[in-house]
Amino acid sequence: MEERDYPDIVSRSALKKWGWTDTLIDRYLGDPDELGTNPISPSGPDVKYYKKERIQETERRSEVKEALVKVLEKRNGSALGTDRKTPSRASSPKRGKTSQRGARDSIAHRIGAASGKRLVIVESPAKARTVGQILGNRYVVTASQGHVRDLPKGKMGVDLDNDFEPSYVTMRDKMPLVKEIKRAGDEAADIYLATDPDREGEAISWHLQTAAGWDKATANPPKRVVFHEITKDAVEEAFKHPREIDMKLVNAQQARRILDRLVGYQISPLLGKRVQRGTSAGRVQSVSLRLVTDREKEIQAFIPVESWSLDAELHKAADQAALHSIKGNRQRLTISAEEEARGYESELKEAAYAVAEVRKREVRQRPAAPFTTSTLQQEAGRKLRFTAQRTMSVAQQLYEGLTVGSEGSVGLITYMRTDSVQVAETAVQEARLYIGDKYGKDYLPDKPRAYRTRTKSAQEAHEAIRPTAIGRSPDSLKPYLTTEQFRLYGLIWARMLASQMADALSDATTVNIGPRGSVLKFPGFRTLYMEGKDEGDAEEASNSLPELAVGDALNCNSLEANQHFTQPPPRFTEATLVKAMEERGIGRPSTYAPTIGVLLARNYVSKENNSLHPSLLGTTVSDLLTQFFTDIMDPDFTAYMEEKLDEVSQGEREWVPMLQEFYGPFAEHLDNANENMPRVKPEDEATDEVCENCEKPMVIKTGRFGRFMACTGYPQCRTTRQIKETGAKCPLCDGDLVERGSRRGVFYGCSNYPECKYTNNRRPLPDPCPECDGLMVGNRDGSSACTVCAWKAAAPEATDAEASGSSQEQELATVGD
Repeated sequence: MEERDYPDIVSRSALKKWGWTDTLIDRYLGDPDELGTNPISPSGPDVKYYKKERIQETERRSEVKEALVKVLEKRNGSALGTDRKTPSRASSPKRGKTSQRGARDSIAHRIGAASGKRLVIVESPAKARTVGQILGNRYVVTASQGHVRDLPKGKMGVDLDNDFEPSYVTMRDKMPLVKEIKRAGDEAADIYLATDPDREGEAISWHLQTAAGWDKATANPPKRVVFHEITKDAVEEAFKHPREIDMKLVNAQQARRILDRLVGYQISPLLGKRVQRGTSAGRVQSVSLRLVTDREKEIQAFIPVESWSLDAELHKAADQAALHSIKGNRQRLTISAEEEARGYESELKEAAYAVAEVRKREVRQRPAAPFTTSTLQQEAGRKLRFTAQRTMSVAQQLYEGLTVGSEGSVGLITYMRTDSVQVAETAVQEARLYIGDKYGKDYLPDKPRAYRTRTKSAQEAHEAIRPTAIGRSPDSLKPYLTTEQFRLYGLIWARMLASQMADALSDATTVNIGPRGSVLKFPGFRTLYMEGKDEGDAEEASNSLPELAVGDALNCNSLEANQHFTQPPPRFTEATLVKAMEERGIGRPSTYAPTIGVLLARNYVSKENNSLHPSLLGTTVSDLLTQFFTDIMDPDFTAYMEEKLDEVSQGEREWVPMLQEFYGPFAEHLDNANENMPRVKPEDEATDEVCENCEKPMVIKTGRFGRFMACTGYPQCRTTRQIKETGAKCPLCDGDLVERGSRRGVFYGCSNYPECKYTNNRRPLPDPCPECDGLMVGNRDGSSACTVCAWKAAAPEATDAEASGSSQEQELATVGD
């Protein structure tokens, strides 16, 4: 083996870079009996443990290094080469020259070991495993771990006087990876860039090519391959038709990146001075915040209007009917005062009821189109109670590939960032065959259904989100999926299948006593899938009636006059905010979830009962930005800029003139804000806790690094306390559960106190119950239990706990600075 294959693995920092958990490092450094997980296996972090004979303390470092090499040679065989020497103490490389886990997998060495191999670069290790399994041994597939170059963190990195020329830098933690990839590419027969099929993926490929020094002048320039699903047919077809990098897509991505940097990098410091340190602004983030704050203002300004209804419970089938007309008046009856309602109530109380007329008409209900990114986030929020980020994280796992029995790593869904509802013809035919076989010909329409994308500038080259194989039913995959993966896959699978099923048929029925509803004749696609509803959606259309005939006698069991008040518009949930962003043209599929995540992370909004409530800080920031930056806080202007970016991606507009058009007015607004924006200090949040030193009340403040508790006795008392979040959500209001202290010890309470007073003495766990989605809490013995149902989990074994650490995939979508 060559020295460069195995850097110094003994120091704590080096072990952390290899992905070892703190628990494992502590055990390894303190007791050399056990050698932990193999951190640099070509297939990624494995959860296997290797035993070794007792090592003397004085020689532990060099011997452990030699033991690791032997383990790797035994595991990987010829992939590592058998003719290379084990590194000795004298030849050991310098400490600290390590990279991310999987980055230094001796890519160049593995390619150089056999002629004719081809290098394929994707974004993530999971995707690399799935693609590598499909391509076979003639290819070596490695991961870039997301972007390798970006604008610098310490300065704006955009030359305003030179056509907005960006100053890209290679990320420090990616430098060893880029060096290794370049060396591998120099020895490979061919180089393929197989990053995701969108602007962000195109930009990652371009940055990789540039950072590695590969360009058109290179003897063997890289080839770009694109596939929308990770299946054998799709991947092999893509490799038959490689192309060059599409600079139109790259320019659209870097124009968006520069726009975000211009806005965020120049407004955020101003907000830090005028509001408080740590506040930020973003081109998409800030206008999305305005949607939430404007809705809150609508709610606060809403004036309820009184109304009354008369509700009769009739004996047949115990169905209720609301009074809509009286004395032959077919117009909708509006009762605005109690006196009028009581008059009708006394008049109707003694009346005899019978069905005098029944009118029916057949109603067809078409199934919904397959999922786009937006509709998937909305439906997962309504039906599964998933956040937008949680939805996208699980969807990415399903897309990149999961181990499915003997099949190995399999991509289960198509690309999950899309605004198209189109589906490949082969997938449509597969769905129709499945429907005919499983449900019968009555559930199959005469011809395949086609859906039209309504979103402006949708990327029609993409498909809707669908399973890669309809034959893989959710139940067949259940043994191989986590609860979250199973539930989301089931939603995607059912939606795709239902989209090709027959219409649901109902009889819409009207009788002269007033109730309206429907009698279901043929369930059609409803047999499999029914779309969820948002809060505030009318439910009247879903009322069902029994079969009624003229002359049927109806006995009145009760008749009540009920008071009502008109309701304000509901607050946004994550699902309805995503819907509003899509409808208004704010952002694109890759930005919906990260944008909402930023609003929550910055404490601009909070979640209560699944609804988004703007904080005082969020309202203050939104109002100031709306006053001084009218353009970027205007949803229509933001949508206009998105359209211009789409035109750049299609080659219809140049990106530099587009930026010049934006920056002139923006610079004027920025100068005005720097001169005239007032200093505003948000109020502190009250708590029920007292200072342990002076017993004065503690309040919650928001600082540069987030929220913390501070004593109101400042400056005489400088006591502060960190708010320790558990990652769990309050079961009453969906707020964050945090660790708090009292004279009697530690307890856990809701961050929305005093509005919500939920507490628990046992530590809440971030993962919900796999059976009922209820709150899980930990016990002192290490076991856990659900607070809703009877589900329990035993304490894990020590080695299992160590092996449970996993790396978090990098989110490729960017929202701005």
